[in-house]
Amino acid sequence: MKKKYLIIAMLFSFFAVNAQNDIPQNEKQNEVKVNVLTPLAGTFEATYERNLNNKSSLGITGLFVFNNKNSNEDTNYMITQYYRRYLGKKYASGFFVEGFGMLSSIDGKKIYDTSDNLTFTKGSDVIDYSLGIGLGSKWVTKSGIIIEVNAGWGKLLFNADKTDHDQVARFGIQLGYRF
Repeated sequence: MKKKYLIIAMLFSFFAVNAQNDIPQNEKQNEVKVNVLTPLAGTFEATYERNLNNKSSLGITGLFVFNNKNSNEDTNYMITQYYRRYLGKKYASGFFVEGFGMLSSIDGKKIYDTSDNLTFTKGSDVIDYSLGIGLGSKWVTKSGIIIEVNAGWGKLLFNADKTDHDQVARFGIQLGYRF
């Protein structure tokens, strides 16, 4: 009798594991992506996104500057969290709108000395938080390859007077994988 229960339990667990593996690739919940445009500006941007259901997801993005000499920007790093709402018919893909919050480190105000043609930064790096909105589109192949285009705009909330600007921008072409 115990052997019957053991066999039934083993078969049940076998079918349960196989049922979990039968999720179509394009409906899996985790994604990793890299922005292919940012290395041109001396930065690296990577994203992790978790699909909550077929219409929404949460994500976090890290952008780190590794070569400030090639970049005209005064950004040191950005960590962005976002919520996306997908408007397409496919699982977590198609056109989307997003709301994001961004923690960033930005160089302080620059002072220009016209007599010596010198530029220097007044003060230290400024850490600030921004809120913004964005939009874009995501395409996912059956094998899980992701191509995404996005753009967004936000406003610094607390220390905009200590920097040369009061706005932030997000944009990119991202390649990734859904698993």
